[in-house]
Amino acid sequence: MTIDAYYDQLVPYYKYIYADWDASVKRQAAALDGVIREYFGGAARRVLDAACGTGTQAIGLAELGYAVAASDLSVAEIDRARREADRRGLAIEFHVADMRDLRAVYQREFDIVIACDNAIPHLLSDEDILAAFRQFHECARVGCLISVRDYAAMDRIGQQFYPRQVQDVGDTRLVLFDVWDFDGDYYDMTTYAIEHTGDQITTHAMRGRYYCVTIAALERLMSQAGFAHIATVRDRFFQPLIVGVK
Repeated sequence: MTIDAYYDQLVPYYKYIYADWDASVKRQAAALDGVIREYFGGAARRVLDAACGTGTQAIGLAELGYAVAASDLSVAEIDRARREADRRGLAIEFHVADMRDLRAVYQREFDIVIACDNAIPHLLSDEDILAAFRQFHECARVGCLISVRDYAAMDRIGQQFYPRQVQDVGDTRLVLFDVWDFDGDYYDMTTYAIEHTGDQITTHAMRGRYYCVTIAALERLMSQAGFAHIATVRDRFFQPLIVGVK
């Protein structure tokens, strides 16, 4: 399953991965706003979210007054993000776009480019990540910001189980969990969504692949893409943040 197909199928369940998605939108935006102001200054107000998904970070930043454009590979996620933004009366420019081809889509400069929630490791080689970072560098006036899992700190062996949430949605109980199957520097993550309504149980399984690229490797690739000052920021967001300043 391609990564856009994985997220296309995940869209109906995505917000239920969070205990409270709307609260997470506000909480993540507040954290990102603090880091943006610290590293890029208060004048950095134009943001390109290069992996926006259903809009978790893009919507939150727009609610804080940022001018936001947002893109993703998944058509279904962009459709959902657009509906969520419209529901809130937010003017966010959405496109279906690959992180490795941003300049051709936008043809203009933003203050910063972001890609959060471990989106970068969906690119399965250093070459593809470098291509994305070069696009970030070309599109950003002052820098970029990404959030990733710290794979160097993880036990990357065999098969691992990660519970998500149990949510009651109307008359349906929804159970979400992941199974990660590791294979060297890669793993396949299968997200299971079990819907239990009365006596009927339906199970959906969606699989995506990740590259266990380390933070040290990402810092090196960001430097190679042309960012002059790079810092990893921990304990400010739900994942480590890597900041690249031009």
